[in-house]
Amino acid sequence: FSGYKLIGSHSGVKLCRWTKLMLRGRGGCYKHTFYGIESHRCMEATPSLACANKCVFCWRHHTNPVGTEWRWKMDQPEMILQEAIENHQTMIKQFKGVSGVKADRFEEAMTAKHCALSLVGEPIMYPEINRFVKLLHQHSISSFLVTNAQFPDEIRNLEPVTQLYVSVDASTKESLKRIDRPLFKDFWQRFLDSLKALSEKQQRTVYRLTLVKAWNVDELKAYADLISLGKPDFIEVKGVTYCGESSASNLTMANVPWHEEVVRFVQELADLIPDYEIACEHEHSNCLLIAHKKFKINGEWYTWINYGRFQELVQEHERSGGSKTFTAADYTAKTPRWALFGSRERGFDPLDVRYQRKNKARDLSGC
Repeated sequence: FSGYKLIGSHSGVKLCRWTKLMLRGRGGCYKHTFYGIESHRCMEATPSLACANKCVFCWRHHTNPVGTEWRWKMDQPEMILQEAIENHQTMIKQFKGVSGVKADRFEEAMTAKHCALSLVGEPIMYPEINRFVKLLHQHSISSFLVTNAQFPDEIRNLEPVTQLYVSVDASTKESLKRIDRPLFKDFWQRFLDSLKALSEKQQRTVYRLTLVKAWNVDELKAYADLISLGKPDFIEVKGVTYCGESSASNLTMANVPWHEEVVRFVQELADLIPDYEIACEHEHSNCLLIAHKKFKINGEWYTWINYGRFQELVQEHERSGGSKTFTAADYTAKTPRWALFGSRERGFDPLDVRYQRKNKARDLSGC
Protein backbone atom coordinates (compact mmCIF):
# COMPACT_ATOMS: atom_id res chain seq x y z
CA PHE A 1 0.00 0.00 0.00
CA SER A 2 2.71 2.46 -1.11
CA GLY A 3 4.24 2.89 2.32
CA TYR A 4 1.30 4.35 4.17
CA LYS A 5 0.00 3.23 7.55
CA LEU A 6 -3.65 2.22 7.67
CA ILE A 7 -5.80 3.69 10.44
CA GLY A 8 -9.03 1.95 11.41
CA SER A 9 -11.13 0.82 8.47
CA HIS A 10 -10.87 3.74 6.03
CA SER A 11 -8.03 6.17 6.87
CA GLY A 12 -4.30 6.41 6.33
CA VAL A 13 -1.13 8.42 7.03
CA LYS A 14 2.24 8.51 5.28
CA LEU A 15 5.58 10.26 5.70
CA CYS A 16 6.01 12.43 2.61
CA ARG A 17 9.42 12.38 0.89
CA TRP A 18 9.62 16.18 1.27
CA THR A 19 9.26 15.81 5.04
CA LYS A 20 12.30 13.51 4.97
CA LEU A 21 14.24 15.90 2.73
CA MET A 22 13.57 18.95 4.90
CA LEU A 23 14.60 17.03 8.03
CA ARG A 24 17.99 16.76 6.31
CA GLY A 25 18.07 20.37 5.09
CA ARG A 26 17.74 19.31 1.47
CA GLY A 27 14.82 21.54 0.54
CA GLY A 28 11.07 21.78 1.05
CA CYS A 29 8.05 20.94 -1.07
CA TYR A 30 6.23 23.37 -3.33
CA LYS A 31 3.86 24.27 -0.46
CA HIS A 32 6.89 25.54 1.46
CA THR A 33 7.87 27.73 -1.50
CA PHE A 34 4.35 28.91 -2.41
CA TYR A 35 2.69 29.15 1.02
CA GLY A 36 5.40 28.95 3.69
CA ILE A 37 4.55 25.59 5.25
CA GLU A 38 7.36 23.86 7.12
CA SER A 39 7.66 20.61 5.16
CA HIS A 40 9.30 18.74 8.05
CA ARG A 41 6.25 19.54 10.20
CA CYS A 42 3.63 18.40 7.69
CA MET A 43 1.53 15.25 8.14
CA GLU A 44 0.12 13.68 4.97
CA ALA A 45 -3.14 11.88 5.72
CA THR A 46 -6.67 11.05 4.61
CA PRO A 47 -9.87 10.09 6.46
CA SER A 48 -11.13 8.34 3.29
CA LEU A 49 -9.04 5.89 1.29
CA ALA A 50 -12.00 5.53 -1.09
CA CYS A 51 -12.35 7.69 -4.18
CA ALA A 52 -14.91 8.31 -6.93
CA ASN A 53 -12.23 8.59 -9.64
CA LYS A 54 -9.52 6.32 -11.06
CA CYS A 55 -7.14 8.98 -12.39
CA VAL A 56 -4.55 7.72 -14.86
CA PHE A 57 -1.67 9.42 -13.01
CA CYS A 58 -2.65 8.31 -9.50
CA TRP A 59 0.56 7.06 -7.83
CA ARG A 60 -1.58 4.79 -5.67
CA HIS A 61 -2.13 2.59 -8.76
CA HIS A 62 -5.70 1.97 -7.61
CA THR A 63 -4.96 -0.22 -4.63
CA ASN A 64 -7.55 1.87 -2.79
CA PRO A 65 -11.33 1.22 -2.95
CA VAL A 66 -13.55 3.21 -5.29
CA GLY A 67 -17.17 4.22 -4.85
CA THR A 68 -19.68 7.02 -5.21
CA GLU A 69 -21.07 6.95 -1.67
CA TRP A 70 -19.93 6.16 1.87
CA ARG A 71 -20.53 2.49 2.62
CA TRP A 72 -18.02 1.66 5.33
CA LYS A 73 -18.27 1.38 9.09
CA MET A 74 -17.36 4.90 10.15
CA ASP A 75 -14.47 5.51 12.54
CA GLN A 76 -14.68 8.55 14.81
CA PRO A 77 -12.58 11.61 13.88
CA GLU A 78 -10.96 11.78 17.34
CA MET A 79 -9.58 8.27 16.90
CA ILE A 80 -8.42 8.93 13.34
CA LEU A 81 -6.53 12.09 14.31
CA GLN A 82 -4.97 10.57 17.41
CA GLU A 83 -3.72 7.54 15.48
CA ALA A 84 -2.56 9.70 12.56
CA ILE A 85 -0.46 11.84 14.92
CA GLU A 86 0.92 8.79 16.76
CA ASN A 87 1.81 7.00 13.50
CA HIS A 88 3.36 10.18 12.12
CA GLN A 89 5.51 10.60 15.24
CA THR A 90 6.59 6.94 15.06
CA MET A 91 7.73 7.45 11.46
CA ILE A 92 9.57 10.66 12.40
CA LYS A 93 11.32 8.91 15.33
CA GLN A 94 13.01 6.57 12.86
CA PHE A 95 15.12 9.55 11.77
CA LYS A 96 16.58 10.23 15.21
CA GLY A 97 20.36 10.21 14.93
CA VAL A 98 20.31 9.47 11.19
CA SER A 99 23.23 11.02 9.34
CA GLY A 100 22.39 14.47 7.97
CA VAL A 101 19.19 14.96 9.96
CA LYS A 102 19.18 18.38 11.63
CA ALA A 103 18.57 18.08 15.37
CA ASP A 104 16.43 21.23 15.60
CA ARG A 105 14.22 20.14 12.71
CA PHE A 106 13.85 16.66 14.19
CA GLU A 107 12.56 18.18 17.45
CA GLU A 108 10.17 20.48 15.55
CA ALA A 109 8.95 17.61 13.38
CA MET A 110 7.65 15.73 16.42
CA THR A 111 4.84 18.31 16.60
CA ALA A 112 2.89 18.44 13.33
CA LYS A 113 1.91 21.96 12.31
CA HIS A 114 0.26 21.23 8.96
CA CYS A 115 -1.90 18.44 7.56
CA ALA A 116 -2.09 17.73 3.84
CA LEU A 117 -5.38 15.88 3.35
CA SER A 118 -4.24 14.65 -0.03
CA LEU A 119 -2.65 11.27 0.60
CA VAL A 120 -5.09 9.08 -1.30
CA GLY A 121 -8.82 8.84 -1.94
CA GLU A 122 -11.39 11.59 -1.46
CA PRO A 123 -11.25 13.16 2.05
CA ILE A 124 -14.51 15.05 1.57
CA MET A 125 -16.42 11.73 1.30
CA TYR A 126 -15.82 11.13 5.01
CA PRO A 127 -19.16 12.01 6.68
CA GLU A 128 -17.44 13.68 9.67
CA ILE A 129 -14.96 15.72 7.64
CA ASN A 130 -16.04 18.96 9.34
CA ARG A 131 -15.42 17.54 12.80
CA PHE A 132 -12.08 16.18 11.66
CA VAL A 133 -10.98 19.56 10.29
CA LYS A 134 -12.09 21.32 13.50
CA LEU A 135 -10.02 18.85 15.53
CA LEU A 136 -6.97 19.63 13.41
CA HIS A 137 -7.41 23.33 14.13
CA GLN A 138 -7.89 22.66 17.85
CA HIS A 139 -4.46 20.98 17.73
CA SER A 140 -3.05 24.12 15.99
CA ILE A 141 -2.60 22.11 12.79
CA SER A 142 -3.40 23.90 9.52
CA SER A 143 -5.58 22.12 6.96
CA PHE A 144 -4.82 21.70 3.25
CA LEU A 145 -7.75 19.74 1.83
CA VAL A 146 -7.75 18.37 -1.72
CA THR A 147 -10.96 17.26 -3.43
CA ASN A 148 -11.56 15.76 -6.87
CA ALA A 149 -14.49 18.05 -7.70
CA GLN A 150 -17.17 15.34 -7.71
CA PHE A 151 -18.98 16.28 -4.48
CA PRO A 152 -20.39 19.83 -4.83
CA ASP A 153 -22.78 19.61 -1.85
CA GLU A 154 -19.98 18.49 0.45
CA ILE A 155 -17.83 21.41 -0.76
CA ARG A 156 -20.67 23.82 0.03
CA ASN A 157 -21.14 22.32 3.49
CA LEU A 158 -17.44 22.33 4.35
CA GLU A 159 -16.37 24.43 7.33
CA PRO A 160 -13.41 26.83 6.84
CA VAL A 161 -10.08 25.17 6.07
CA THR A 162 -6.70 26.86 5.69
CA GLN A 163 -6.66 26.12 1.98
CA LEU A 164 -9.14 24.23 -0.20
CA TYR A 165 -7.96 22.62 -3.43
CA VAL A 166 -9.87 21.16 -6.33
CA SER A 167 -8.12 18.97 -8.87
CA VAL A 168 -8.82 20.36 -12.34
CA ASP A 169 -7.23 17.61 -14.38
CA ALA A 170 -8.84 18.54 -17.70
CA SER A 171 -10.96 21.32 -19.14
CA THR A 172 -13.39 19.43 -21.38
CA LYS A 173 -15.88 16.66 -20.68
CA GLU A 174 -14.09 14.25 -23.02
CA SER A 175 -10.60 14.71 -21.60
CA LEU A 176 -11.85 14.66 -17.99
CA LYS A 177 -13.46 11.28 -18.65
CA ARG A 178 -10.25 9.97 -20.20
CA ILE A 179 -7.89 11.28 -17.50
CA ASP A 180 -9.90 11.02 -14.25
CA ARG A 181 -12.03 8.01 -15.29
CA PRO A 182 -14.86 9.06 -12.94
CA LEU A 183 -17.44 6.64 -11.56
CA PHE A 184 -20.33 9.12 -11.56
CA LYS A 185 -22.44 9.15 -14.73
CA ASP A 186 -23.11 12.88 -14.25
CA PHE A 187 -19.42 13.56 -13.58
CA TRP A 188 -19.21 16.69 -15.78
CA GLN A 189 -22.14 18.45 -14.11
CA ARG A 190 -20.75 17.51 -10.70
CA PHE A 191 -17.36 18.88 -11.77
CA LEU A 192 -18.79 22.23 -12.91
CA ASP A 193 -21.02 22.49 -9.83
CA SER A 194 -18.01 21.80 -7.59
CA LEU A 195 -16.13 24.70 -9.19
CA LYS A 196 -19.15 26.98 -8.64
CA ALA A 197 -19.25 25.86 -5.00
CA LEU A 198 -15.58 26.74 -4.68
CA SER A 199 -16.28 30.29 -5.89
CA GLU A 200 -18.59 30.80 -2.89
CA LYS A 201 -15.83 30.05 -0.35
CA GLN A 202 -14.27 32.96 1.54
CA GLN A 203 -11.04 31.26 2.57
CA ARG A 204 -8.13 30.40 0.29
CA THR A 205 -9.02 28.35 -2.79
CA VAL A 206 -6.77 26.66 -5.32
CA TYR A 207 -7.14 24.93 -8.66
CA ARG A 208 -4.56 22.16 -9.08
CA LEU A 209 -3.78 21.48 -12.74
CA THR A 210 -1.72 18.40 -13.58
CA LEU A 211 -0.34 18.58 -17.11
CA VAL A 212 -0.29 15.32 -19.05
CA LYS A 213 1.57 15.83 -22.31
CA ALA A 214 -0.50 14.95 -25.40
CA TRP A 215 -3.65 14.63 -23.26
CA ASN A 216 -4.68 17.92 -21.68
CA VAL A 217 -2.24 20.70 -22.58
CA ASP A 218 -4.02 21.92 -25.72
CA GLU A 219 -7.12 23.26 -23.99
CA LEU A 220 -5.97 26.70 -22.81
CA LYS A 221 -9.16 28.61 -23.61
CA ALA A 222 -11.31 25.99 -21.88
CA TYR A 223 -9.09 26.19 -18.77
CA ALA A 224 -9.50 29.97 -18.75
CA ASP A 225 -13.29 29.52 -18.84
CA LEU A 226 -13.15 27.13 -15.86
CA ILE A 227 -11.06 29.67 -13.94
CA SER A 228 -13.70 32.35 -14.47
CA LEU A 229 -16.31 29.86 -13.19
CA GLY A 230 -14.62 28.96 -9.88
CA LYS A 231 -12.64 32.19 -9.34
CA PRO A 232 -9.83 30.48 -7.38
CA ASP A 233 -7.31 32.55 -5.44
CA PHE A 234 -4.48 30.46 -6.85
CA ILE A 235 -3.79 28.06 -9.70
CA GLU A 236 -1.04 25.49 -9.27
CA VAL A 237 0.26 23.97 -12.48
CA LYS A 238 2.40 20.85 -12.24
CA GLY A 239 3.83 18.45 -14.76
CA VAL A 240 2.52 14.93 -14.27
CA THR A 241 4.80 12.57 -12.34
CA TYR A 242 5.49 9.17 -13.86
CA CYS A 243 5.12 6.54 -11.14
CA GLY A 244 6.20 3.45 -13.04
CA GLU A 245 4.37 0.98 -15.23
CA SER A 246 1.04 -0.32 -14.05
CA SER A 247 -1.85 -2.30 -15.48
CA ALA A 248 -4.07 0.44 -14.01
CA SER A 249 -2.69 3.14 -16.30
CA ASN A 250 -1.20 3.52 -19.78
CA LEU A 251 0.76 6.63 -18.84
CA THR A 252 4.41 6.65 -19.97
CA MET A 253 7.42 8.95 -19.64
CA ALA A 254 6.36 10.45 -22.98
CA ASN A 255 3.43 12.06 -21.13
CA VAL A 256 5.73 13.90 -18.68
CA PRO A 257 6.34 17.51 -19.80
CA TRP A 258 9.72 19.22 -19.44
CA HIS A 259 9.78 22.09 -16.96
CA GLU A 260 10.21 24.56 -19.85
CA GLU A 261 7.00 23.20 -21.39
CA VAL A 262 5.13 23.73 -18.10
CA VAL A 263 6.49 27.30 -17.91
CA ARG A 264 5.33 27.98 -21.48
CA PHE A 265 1.84 26.59 -20.74
CA VAL A 266 1.59 28.75 -17.60
CA GLN A 267 2.69 31.88 -19.47
CA GLU A 268 0.11 31.26 -22.20
CA LEU A 269 -2.63 30.57 -19.65
CA ALA A 270 -1.77 33.69 -17.62
CA ASP A 271 -2.16 35.78 -20.79
CA LEU A 272 -5.81 34.61 -21.03
CA ILE A 273 -6.76 35.48 -17.42
CA PRO A 274 -6.16 39.21 -16.83
CA ASP A 275 -6.93 39.11 -13.08
CA TYR A 276 -4.01 36.73 -12.48
CA GLU A 277 -0.22 36.69 -12.78
CA ILE A 278 2.56 34.14 -12.38
CA ALA A 279 3.80 34.49 -8.80
CA CYS A 280 6.05 31.59 -7.77
CA GLU A 281 8.06 28.69 -9.11
CA HIS A 282 9.20 25.38 -7.60
CA GLU A 283 11.48 24.28 -10.40
CA HIS A 284 12.76 21.16 -8.66
CA SER A 285 9.28 19.58 -8.70
CA ASN A 286 8.16 21.01 -12.05
CA CYS A 287 5.51 23.28 -10.54
CA LEU A 288 4.42 26.93 -10.85
CA LEU A 289 1.90 29.15 -9.08
CA ILE A 290 -0.45 31.62 -10.72
CA ALA A 291 -2.04 33.98 -8.18
CA HIS A 292 -4.91 36.45 -8.25
CA LYS A 293 -3.64 40.01 -8.35
CA LYS A 294 -5.41 40.81 -5.06
CA PHE A 295 -2.47 39.01 -3.41
CA LYS A 296 -0.05 41.52 -4.96
CA ILE A 297 0.04 44.49 -2.61
CA ASN A 298 2.08 47.56 -3.58
CA GLY A 299 3.92 45.48 -6.14
CA GLU A 300 4.83 42.69 -3.69
CA TRP A 301 3.36 39.20 -3.51
CA TYR A 302 1.61 37.91 -0.38
CA THR A 303 1.00 34.27 -1.29
CA TRP A 304 2.37 32.96 2.02
CA ILE A 305 0.08 32.17 4.96
CA ASN A 306 0.16 33.66 8.45
CA TYR A 307 -0.62 30.38 10.22
CA GLY A 308 -0.91 31.86 13.70
CA ARG A 309 -3.40 34.43 12.43
CA PHE A 310 -5.42 31.72 10.67
CA GLN A 311 -5.72 29.76 13.93
CA GLU A 312 -6.93 32.90 15.75
CA LEU A 313 -9.51 33.62 13.05
CA VAL A 314 -10.83 30.06 12.83
CA GLN A 315 -11.18 29.83 16.63
CA GLU A 316 -13.10 33.15 16.66
CA HIS A 317 -15.32 31.77 13.88
CA GLU A 318 -15.92 28.64 15.98
CA ARG A 319 -16.69 30.54 19.20
CA SER A 320 -19.18 32.77 17.40
CA GLY A 321 -21.09 29.76 16.07
CA GLY A 322 -20.01 30.67 12.56
CA SER A 323 -21.31 34.25 12.58
CA LYS A 324 -17.84 35.84 12.68
CA THR A 325 -16.48 35.24 9.19
CA PHE A 326 -13.07 35.88 7.68
CA THR A 327 -11.49 35.86 4.24
CA ALA A 328 -8.28 34.80 2.54
CA ALA A 329 -7.00 38.39 2.72
CA ASP A 330 -7.06 38.25 6.54
CA TYR A 331 -4.25 35.72 6.93
CA THR A 332 -1.69 36.42 4.21
CA ALA A 333 2.06 36.79 4.67
CA LYS A 334 4.71 38.22 2.38
CA THR A 335 6.33 35.84 -0.10
CA PRO A 336 10.16 35.80 0.14
CA ARG A 337 12.15 36.83 -2.90
CA TRP A 338 13.68 33.37 -3.47
CA ALA A 339 10.20 31.86 -3.96
CA LEU A 340 9.18 34.24 -6.75
CA PHE A 341 9.00 33.33 -10.42
CA GLY A 342 12.14 34.62 -12.09
CA SER A 343 14.32 34.43 -8.97
CA ARG A 344 17.82 32.98 -9.21
CA GLU A 345 16.90 30.23 -6.72
CA ARG A 346 13.85 29.15 -8.77
CA GLY A 347 11.95 28.36 -5.58
CA PHE A 348 14.67 26.50 -3.69
CA ASP A 349 15.02 27.83 -0.13
CA PRO A 350 18.59 29.21 0.24
CA LEU A 351 18.68 28.00 3.86
CA ASP A 352 18.85 24.45 2.49
CA VAL A 353 21.31 22.64 0.24
CA ARG A 354 20.32 21.07 -3.08
CA TYR A 355 21.11 17.37 -3.26
CA GLN A 356 21.10 15.26 -6.41
CA ARG A 357 21.78 11.53 -6.26
CA LYS A 358 24.33 10.38 -8.80
CA ASN A 359 23.04 8.34 -11.74
CA LYS A 360 19.46 8.47 -10.52
CA ALA A 361 16.44 10.09 -12.12
CA ARG A 362 14.80 12.77 -10.04
CA ASP A 363 11.66 11.79 -8.14
CA LEU A 364 9.33 14.77 -8.44
CA SER A 365 6.38 13.24 -6.64
CA GLY A 366 4.73 14.53 -3.51
CA CYS A 367 1.42 15.80 -2.29
